[in-house]
Amino acid sequence: MTKIDWLREAEAISPEITALRETLHRRPEPGNQELETAKLIERTLQACGIEIERMLDTAVVGTLTLGKPGPCAALRADMDALPVTEQTHAVCSSEVPGVMHACGHDVHMAAALGAAMLLGKHRDDLCGTVKFFFQPDEEGTGGAQRMIAAGCMEGVDAIFGAHVAPDLPLGHIGVRFGKFYAASDTFRILVRGRSCHGATPEKGVDALAAACELALRLKKLPAELGEPCVLTVGTLYAGTAINVLAGEAELTGILRTLGKDSRAYMKRRLRETARAVEETTGAAIDVFLHESYPGIVNHDGETGRVQRVAARLLGENAVTALERPTMTTEDFGFFLDETPGSYYHIGAGCEYPLHSPHFFPDERAAVMAGALHAAVLADFLEETPAQGADWKGTKA
Repeated sequence: MTKIDWLREAEAISPEITALRETLHRRPEPGNQELETAKLIERTLQACGIEIERMLDTAVVGTLTLGKPGPCAALRADMDALPVTEQTHAVCSSEVPGVMHACGHDVHMAAALGAAMLLGKHRDDLCGTVKFFFQPDEEGTGGAQRMIAAGCMEGVDAIFGAHVAPDLPLGHIGVRFGKFYAASDTFRILVRGRSCHGATPEKGVDALAAACELALRLKKLPAELGEPCVLTVGTLYAGTAINVLAGEAELTGILRTLGKDSRAYMKRRLRETARAVEETTGAAIDVFLHESYPGIVNHDGETGRVQRVAARLLGENAVTALERPTMTTEDFGFFLDETPGSYYHIGAGCEYPLHSPHFFPDERAAVMAGALHAAVLADFLEETPAQGADWKGTKA
C-alpha cells in the first residue's frame, strides 16, 4: 500500500473536523437522549459513502467497506454529555442549560468522524472493513454492553478507542499495556442488631458499632492486593435517638479494582469480612453488590501497534508509556472482553481536569486524534496476517 501522510491529510481537513467539534460542543445531549448528535453523525458518515445503522435509539454504527478483502477493525467514540453548567467562555460554549461536554466526548466524536473522512478517501487503497461505533450513555449506566447485545461486534477482529487527557500536552499520546482503567462495583450493606435503651447496651446488639467496625476493616482490604485498589465507604446511616442503641445500620460505597482476578478477590474478601464482623458482634449482616463496568485491560499486540504507529506519526518523544493505571472507569472494557484491542490517551492541551465546567480541549486535539485513529486502523488492516481474496475474518 502507498504510504499515506495521515497527519498532513488530517490538517488539510482540519476546518471540517473543527466545525464538527464546535457543533457537537454547542449542542450537548445527556445519555440516551443523543438524538440531534446521532443525526449529525449519520449525515457526516453518509457524506463519506459509509453505510449507517441506528441501534438503541441513539447509537450509530457506520460500516466502511474497503477496496480489497481483509479483516474488520472498529473504532469507538462515546456521545453523551454531563449535567454540568459550562464556564469556559468558548465561542462554541454549550447552548443547552445545565448540560456540557465536560468529558471531551465532543472531541472523541469529531476525531472518529475525521478518521472516517480520511479512510473513506483512501477506500480503494485499503483492505477489509472499518466499523465506527458511536456509543450513547457512557457516563450513565453504559451503552457498550447494550450495543454488543444488539450485535455490533459481529465480525470485528480488533477494536480501538481513546480519551482526551488533560495531563498530557497537545500533540502527545499516552499508551498503557495491560491493566489501565478500574472495574467499578458498588455495594450496600445492611446491619441488623437489636435495639434497646442506651443505658443498658448489654440487652441489645449495637448495629452502629458493628457497622463502624466493618467500615474500618473494609478500609484495610485494598492493602492485601499489592496493586492499586480503592474501597470507599461513602455513607453510614444508623440510629434514631441519642439514648437508643441502634437496631439497624446501612453502609454504602464503591469498589474499584484492576482486572478480573483482583475484582473477584476483593468481592470475596468484602463478603468474608462482613461474615467475620457478624460472628464477633452478633449482628446480622447482608451484603448487596452491584457490578458495573469491567474496566479496561489492554491487549499487548494492539497496544504495541498503537505505540509504533504513534511514534511514526508524531515522533518518539510524543509517545508516553503511562506508568500507572487510573482508578476511574470506562465501559470500553466490554468491547475488549469480546475481541483484542487497545484504548489510549490523547493530549488535550487543557489545564483543567475532566468533568470540570472549565474543561475545553484544544481544537487541534481532534485533528491529531483523527489522524492517529486513521493511521492505527490502516496499519492493522494492512499488516494483519492472512489477508487475501479468501479472507473471511477470525470471528464468526
